[in-house]
Amino acid sequence: MPINESVIAGDVVRPTHVEVNRTRLAENFQAIRSHAPDCKIMPVLKANAYGHGLVEVARLMQTLKADYIGVAVLEEGMLLRQAGIEMPILVLGGVLGNQIPHFLEYNLTITASSRETLTHINEAAGKAGVRARVHLKIDTGMERIGVHYYNAAPFLESAAQCPYIFVEGIFSHFANSEKADLTHARLQLERFNRVLTFYQDHGLKPPPTIHMANSGAILQLPEARFNMIRPGILMYGVYPSHEVKRSVPVKPALTWKSRVVYFKVIQPGHPVGYGSTWQTDHPIHAVTIPVGYGDGYFRSLSHKARVVLNGRSYPVIGTVSMDQIVVNIEQDSAYNNDPVILIGEMNQARISCEDMAGWAGTIAYEILTNINTRVPRIYVD
Repeated sequence: MPINESVIAGDVVRPTHVEVNRTRLAENFQAIRSHAPDCKIMPVLKANAYGHGLVEVARLMQTLKADYIGVAVLEEGMLLRQAGIEMPILVLGGVLGNQIPHFLEYNLTITASSRETLTHINEAAGKAGVRARVHLKIDTGMERIGVHYYNAAPFLESAAQCPYIFVEGIFSHFANSEKADLTHARLQLERFNRVLTFYQDHGLKPPPTIHMANSGAILQLPEARFNMIRPGILMYGVYPSHEVKRSVPVKPALTWKSRVVYFKVIQPGHPVGYGSTWQTDHPIHAVTIPVGYGDGYFRSLSHKARVVLNGRSYPVIGTVSMDQIVVNIEQDSAYNNDPVILIGEMNQARISCEDMAGWAGTIAYEILTNINTRVPRIYVD
């Protein structure tokens, strides 16, 4: 079995694995849909569906009749088509000219973020005898890709004149919609609305799909919904920041689990791990867990993280290795094969990905998307 292949509960898998609850994902999706009932929904499945498994989550979204799927790169869209996903797929990232024939072959919607890109798309589609489906990207304040809002008019004019392009959508992206202070987000929204007046001013119909609302905006800026929303981390049951209004009830769908593979007594004067950075001043019980930075369990978690074992929280000691960590359970007992929670709950003890992000000095997004593909995903209902 390939190490990145999805499996079902009951299969023999590596002790360290991720359990993805499809029922919880579906409930989160429905909660978001209920929050914006008049909008189409584009779940964002980039970066292996935020660590939850690209193909399996896409299959669930197809079953739930999501309107669109959003991915970041061409290869993600190709993989979904090869897996039998038939629903519309928008590749949100930038495009190079030599990639465009693959977009057309796999019936993927293209993000056009410049007049030059429009020309390349129109020429490639003309040669292929097809009409490319395109969403126009407007930069209202991110400075990544997209035509600046103040230069948008010539871009929109060019798009309207391309015979082999169907402009299905137009969109932008928020930089700060998850903040308590929404001043910049509202400025971006004002800029985007100003761009949209082009169509009325020129007697043209706007593209049928207009979208800007990511997870933060879904929660805090109902005026930014237009007619499609793009839930990312929110759909996986994690809020985009501590500041954001929690106006949609969602719950985490991912649990990161492992098991004890070794128990030992560590004596004073015997340091733990690479660099000998930690040692005890009294005899302790410790266990080894087969997870490390090779799995996406960051080295920066050394001396900071905690795990849940037998319903109690214990600290990680020593430096996180590529494949193993050591946990101090003091004078408590544990046995090989005892279950361990890295992210999730056991009895009343809980570790969230936000907790882990705080220990690692990063954000929850990075914790989820960095769980390596060698960690098997198990899907449960």
